[in-house]
Amino acid sequence: MKWSVEKLTDHKLIGTIAQAAQHALFYEVALSPKPGLVDPISNGAHTDMDFQTFQISIQTLTPFFQKYIALGLTHKGNTKSLFEQLRQTGYQAEQAMLDATNDINTHKGANFSFAVILGAIGWHMQQCFIQRLPLNAKQTEQILKLTGELTHDLIKEDFHDLARKTQRTHGEELFLVHGISGIRGEAAQCYPSLASILLPYLRSANYHAPDEVFLRALVLLMSEIEDGNILHRGGIQEWQKVQQETKKIHQAKLPWKQLLDELTIYDQRLTKRNLSPGGAADLLSLGIFFAQLEGLLSLPEGKKI
Repeated sequence: MKWSVEKLTDHKLIGTIAQAAQHALFYEVALSPKPGLVDPISNGAHTDMDFQTFQISIQTLTPFFQKYIALGLTHKGNTKSLFEQLRQTGYQAEQAMLDATNDINTHKGANFSFAVILGAIGWHMQQCFIQRLPLNAKQTEQILKLTGELTHDLIKEDFHDLARKTQRTHGEELFLVHGISGIRGEAAQCYPSLASILLPYLRSANYHAPDEVFLRALVLLMSEIEDGNILHRGGIQEWQKVQQETKKIHQAKLPWKQLLDELTIYDQRLTKRNLSPGGAADLLSLGIFFAQLEGLLSLPEGKKI
């Protein structure tokens, strides 16, 4: 099948995948209780944003999701030039988000990842002529591998000569001080936290209670990943402490109601320590996204995509 830009806006599969990305972000922020994070009940460790801020941000980013897919689907050059186009469009999305939220960074990391992953999905659709869902685990693996190809030179190019820069982003500072590459490293390594930790867990789960599945998945991520948000706010020692604390919660395998009580208390503790596992939250939204694409999770209207 030969794809054309003119036909993309009416293409059902494109719209369905973009809707899954939007739903994943809405699902993640609505999930509660999330330690240190914004949800409908608590703002966690955040004083500058709330649940409504996230809703506004997601609505603002949503129109760009189809654009990311379309860029991959119609691209004729190499993966490096595709990434440059995705990054340019992603920057436009980021600016729209900041304008809508009065310069509050709600989804910078998530927007970057969705730009890369949705672009990779579009490229994969073009190369492999995928016209329907659900994806299987092998197709997801191929898509994640493509993200590594798209971002192969990203760390080298973005972090070149950082010591000479007078103004650095949080991500740049983490790399310079601790050698931690954050979401750039995840992308360049084909999202190992997704491929090796989160997705295997989600594929083995029973979805009769999806909120429970995803809250347990969040705890698992917090116990395993390098979370740039926690590192920025609390440093290495606090990040390691959070890993130890959440590992205990994960390994305890608490009954559902006890887990809710434990996470409510832990939310209060992280809030007092001004810690927010935003990196884990972003990865969770990506996991929810792929859970939909693989047919593990239904969309709000109750139909599997």
